[in-house]
Amino acid sequence: MKKILIVEDDISIAELERDYLEINGFTVEIENTGLKGMNRARSENFNLIILDLMLPEIDGFQICKELRETLDIPILMVSAKGEGIDKIRGLGLGADDYITKPFSPNELVARVKAHLKRYERLTSKEQKKNEIVEINGLSIDPYSRRIHVNNKEINLASKEFDVLWLLASNPNRVFNKEEIFERVWGLDSLGDVSTVTVHIRRIREKIEYDSSQPRYIETLWGVGYRFKI
Repeated sequence: MKKILIVEDDISIAELERDYLEINGFTVEIENTGLKGMNRARSENFNLIILDLMLPEIDGFQICKELRETLDIPILMVSAKGEGIDKIRGLGLGADDYITKPFSPNELVARVKAHLKRYERLTSKEQKKNEIVEINGLSIDPYSRRIHVNNKEINLASKEFDVLWLLASNPNRVFNKEEIFERVWGLDSLGDVSTVTVHIRRIREKIEYDSSQPRYIETLWGVGYRFKI
């Protein structure tokens, strides 16, 4: 049974989320402060974290940033703040999704299931080491989920890796934003495809020598993205 941690200071919201998730077969734990939530996420084995943005002691941005240094599990950030800059910041720090309150509990459950399903598929040990992609100094190993550029290891967030792997394992094929979103997030119309733009930008900042003149991921304006060889 999958184990989920909810870090939310509004107990009524946390309990509602827990009830819907438990009905769908998940084990759920709740923490109502940022510090307790972060410590518990580090000390126990959870499959997914639902993280509120505005929390006592430590906010969700800082928690996400620190957890991403050691954890690769899906993190879903939720907030009453719907500003685009907060969404971009959350995704940039490694959150896999950003959900604006109020939202339907059924939507939350759908997103949780989709992220867990995608994560399990991409981290399955059925992936073989001979799937390693090596192009122009870039090496991507889907088995260990490790990336090297000119022999220097690069750290990508979970969804950043997934986007890069999708493009690099299909070189020269053009993917539009909607297709990338559906293939990586698996949520179809539930999400915001602007998430793809944020992740592409973050990937370029990490793997490109000059992100303004990308060597690996090419933008075809009005069409989509492709990995160049």
